[in-house]
Amino acid sequence: MSGSCPGEVVLNASLADTYLADLVARLTDLRNTAAEPLDRAAEAMAACIRRDGLIYIFGSGHSHMLAEEAHFRAGGLAATVPMLAAATMLHEGAAVGTKLERLPGLAPTLLARYPVGANDVMIVVSTSGVNAAPVEAAMFGKERGATVIAITSESYSLAAANGRTRIADLADIVLDNAAPPGDATQEAGAEGMRVGPVSTVIGAALLNAALAETARRLIEAGDRAPVYLSANMPGAAARNEDLIRRYRPRNPHL
Repeated sequence: MSGSCPGEVVLNASLADTYLADLVARLTDLRNTAAEPLDRAAEAMAACIRRDGLIYIFGSGHSHMLAEEAHFRAGGLAATVPMLAAATMLHEGAAVGTKLERLPGLAPTLLARYPVGANDVMIVVSTSGVNAAPVEAAMFGKERGATVIAITSESYSLAAANGRTRIADLADIVLDNAAPPGDATQEAGAEGMRVGPVSTVIGAALLNAALAETARRLIEAGDRAPVYLSANMPGAAARNEDLIRRYRPRNPHL
């Protein structure tokens, strides 16, 4: 590229465009492929909020970002509670966390601080869908009577299962992000290296679509939707403080 500086990394604009076009197509497909499970997920979450339940969200590795995506989010629901376990996240040691999320028996101990019950919904996020931590998290929710929603890839988890239980096998509702096995979607170079993962973008879209529809259903039914306002918007301070007072006793991350 003309005008580039020595040592400057120049993006392959063609691959960037291909990746974005592929991502747009995948997101467009969700309007058809995910319509029915999104409807069921929104109905379950609206019912949960009407009975003053909570929407717990768990993911390990990069999937934990969806738990944080919903937490204290402008335009998001205050009834969401991220289930954050540093041992299975990335910031305190990605390599160790990757090993720990595969370790059987760990998840119930990590999640014991969250009093999930029959009034609640528990969303478990895992694109591969077979590691011990998310599978045991789904079991944790089921054992406590919560409605369990999985955000996963059916094709990836089927390819990876090799006889193992998948979160898709345990969940009451499955939101399929349709990420391919390995997640990366674009071939880069002659050696077959693949780049351009899609699971985080599509997973966040599915999650926010479900939460938005939940809010709409509550509002249209005449119920109060506990939606945060951006701190920079008029009236946000009073509204958000009210929601924090309401949910802080049950959300350790507020």
